[in-house]
Amino acid sequence: MQLGVNVPNFGPGTDPGVLREWAAIVEGLGFDLLMVSDHVAVTPDVAERYPAPFYEPFTTLSWVAGITTRVRLGTTVLVLPYRHPLLVARMATNLHQLSGGRLVLGVGIGWAPQEFKALGVPFTARGALTDEHLVTLREAWREEAGAHTPPIPVWVGGNSEAGIRRAIRFGDAWHPLRGTLPWMRSVLAQHSLPAFAPRITLRLTTTPVNDPERPAGTGTLEQILDDLDQLDRLGADTVVLDPYHGDPEDTRRPQAAWQALTAVATHRRTRS
Repeated sequence: MQLGVNVPNFGPGTDPGVLREWAAIVEGLGFDLLMVSDHVAVTPDVAERYPAPFYEPFTTLSWVAGITTRVRLGTTVLVLPYRHPLLVARMATNLHQLSGGRLVLGVGIGWAPQEFKALGVPFTARGALTDEHLVTLREAWREEAGAHTPPIPVWVGGNSEAGIRRAIRFGDAWHPLRGTLPWMRSVLAQHSLPAFAPRITLRLTTTPVNDPERPAGTGTLEQILDDLDQLDRLGADTVVLDPYHGDPEDTRRPQAAWQALTAVATHRRTRS
């Protein structure tokens, strides 16, 4: 099982220097995948949790590709209805080619009504639009077969039943966000999924978290390592650790996240 990191590409503490440090730490610690999130118009509903500056994911990952050599690069998740699908197909293909085949395209339907309105995209149609865009992406890539090798993996995000069905129909993996282990285990028991690549929280505590609704990745180091072992046994191909907990001011203090990632990487190596 591979491990990835969701890197904050937004917030008052984020700038090119900090992003460079994030990239160096993620690759230097031996993580397999570096992912960033997506917003286009930082409307008030977005800014509450993901304020400016917000570095656009394709632009950011292209830059990160030039300062890294090994780590895969991805989106968690690209809001697919925000851009014309042929533009997404072209940008994804070029980034995949220029990075040496390192792109993972995680996609989702989005959640911010004000941002959809600002972009002129109907919020209530976002599920149907995502399905249409996924079809167009696949068709565009089939027409260019051989132009990018290996193929770009598409991870379909979404914790709802509709999201799970979308992953089964269109995705190379289901990419749930911040779930509990019992819930993920239940979904896997009920559905035949193409693959399983969850994004879980990374919140390191000094005392055990005993809440039955504890999100995977929350708790002591032993709890987090056990969560990763259980996800491995459940068949996860990749687990993405998300050290951002919703407070934009934390982007000014990335050291705590770096320490947690160091602890996980070090102890995972020791266990193996």
